[in-house]
Amino acid sequence: MKGLPTQFFATLVGKANEQIALGHDVINLGQGNPDRPTPPHIVASMQEAAANPLYHKYPPFSGFPFLKQAIAQRYKEDHQVDLDPDTEVAILFGGKTGLIEIAQCLLNPGDVCLVPDPGYPDYWSGVALAGAEMAFMPLREENNFLPDYSALKQSDLDRAKLMFINYPNNPTGATAPASFYEETVQFAQRNSVVVASDFAYGAIGFDGEKPLSFLQTPGAKEVGIEFYTLSKTYNMAGWRVGFALGNREVIRLINLMQDHYYCSLFGGIQAAAATALTASQDCVTELRDVYESRRNALYAALADIGWHARPSQGSFFSWLPVPKGHTSQSLADLLLQEAKVVVAPGIGFGTHGEGYVRLGLLSSEERLAEAVQRIGKLNLFG
Repeated sequence: MKGLPTQFFATLVGKANEQIALGHDVINLGQGNPDRPTPPHIVASMQEAAANPLYHKYPPFSGFPFLKQAIAQRYKEDHQVDLDPDTEVAILFGGKTGLIEIAQCLLNPGDVCLVPDPGYPDYWSGVALAGAEMAFMPLREENNFLPDYSALKQSDLDRAKLMFINYPNNPTGATAPASFYEETVQFAQRNSVVVASDFAYGAIGFDGEKPLSFLQTPGAKEVGIEFYTLSKTYNMAGWRVGFALGNREVIRLINLMQDHYYCSLFGGIQAAAATALTASQDCVTELRDVYESRRNALYAALADIGWHARPSQGSFFSWLPVPKGHTSQSLADLLLQEAKVVVAPGIGFGTHGEGYVRLGLLSSEERLAEAVQRIGKLNLFG
């Protein structure tokens, strides 16, 4: 237990709650918790399913086939990817669970996992639980926040068994082109590394650009899997529904591990999740439009106070450079204390996150504008 990394977001929430407890009006842009409700038709499906006695019993260990068929149908329609529901889909208790489980499935002590830096901190958790080691892949702005595989140490590659990639990216908001995924497949084949593509923000791309799934790449299923979640796409973060998709052997291992942990999700939630995936996707389009409008409003307001940054290409995050004279942590602390605005310091996402802070697009345009107005009064940007 002492070897586990500090839970970064728990610390962030604690600081914000201290200010709220003192009676301050805090605008929390530091977390990735969707602010809009789950669409009504999905809630109605859950309400109906909850009354069905079929779902009051233990569900099948690996989940109901209808839910796996629904995710396979969605991937076919959205990404032209063919998935066998029986062998290439695993149902997860939220995407985060799968990100932890794959490290436990594939890594032994002494093995190496290649991890993006900056990146989602919970990648580190599974590696720690497996007793393995991490080698970081720097994501630099000059390389469009994509890893440079040629810069990785051969000594790390010799021991690497697993790697995480994540586009649209948390925290940078970058997206990845098809050429990057093609390079990733070749890299994985060359180094016998399993690819874990975290596609949590796959439905959220801006400026008319639809994010690409790793599984669209020829050879992807031979070298890896993709994680998908309903949390972001359908505002179902609290429902805890995710999927692992792709390589049959890795999916088998995840299902086997889950057999020892769980007896699958409550059937009523599985029924509602299937409704989300198979019903009209207008709610997804509307949500993406909301985030894009918020992004545009945020960056326009930021420009007005002299805080300039490259607009995010996807996800619901903005990645902003820290002004001179500050670290990411000192800026985050200052904004909380003086402006009552919560942002996530870049250092919490890895060494190469230093020099940036992450803001979420998870408040109304009015609240985003107010947050920027409060920050502007501190005269940090000349």
